Amino acid sequence: MKIIVADDDRQILGALRIILTARGYEVIIARDGKEALDSVVANHPDLVILDLGMPHLNGLEVIQAIRGWSSVPILVVSGRSSSTEKVHALDLGADDYVTKPFATDELLARIRALGRRQPAGDDAPLIRFGPVVVDLTAHRVTKDNADGQPVYVRLTPTEWQILELLVRNPGKLITRETMLSEVWGPRHVSETGYLRLYLAQLRKKLEPESSRPRYLLTEPGMGYRFAPGGESGQGGDGVDRDDEVGPSGVKAPGE
Repeated sequence: MKIIVADDDRQILGALRIILTARGYEVIIARDGKEALDSVVANHPDLVILDLGMPHLNGLEVIQAIRGWSSVPILVVSGRSSSTEKVHALDLGADDYVTKPFATDELLARIRALGRRQPAGDDAPLIRFGPVVVDLTAHRVTKDNADGQPVYVRLTPTEWQILELLVRNPGKLITRETMLSEVWGPRHVSETGYLRLYLAQLRKKLEPESSRPRYLLTEPGMGYRFAPGGESGQGGDGVDRDDEVGPSGVKAPGE
């Protein structure tokens, strides 16, 4: 079981590393919120242990960011003991909350309980289209190279969210408004240019020919559709011509 421990207190980090490593867990340390979020994206942990009062990004911001694209269990371990703080963290997506100072036995019991909640692999299968394999359990994408060997494809969290939404709904039209609301929130449903940009990035990484997509298709004027068996490539870049393209160099929300 791979665990990311995020805290800006070196003593806590050292103690948890010793305690968890001694029980056979693989421990990855993060010393601030940004490092924690980057580590979740890069390492695909089985559990995240998270303090709330960290620099760069606080724990609540990290929870919110993780929940935008991952269901990994999150255990908050914090010195903040008010019910308001606990409720806020749980409402944002934390799975459990332990107050510092904590008893080692209680913490280990909470970790075991969260580990038992992990879904079976069959609930999130491997999805293959062309040379691409999407592992919904590990949040990992590979693509066969010219020699037929799988090569890891690095996706941003937003690219992953868009791809996961499509592949979990094979053959179904996902409207642009639905995708924008799911990925960026209801306040951004009119910013269709972001989808054009991200779909173009995904096609460059995953399609045999990004200019003639076979799997990540556009339904003009409506939205997008995932075709697992592939379809004949669309003309041009495969995107809606009435999409409102975002300003050059401006990052979409959440990136």
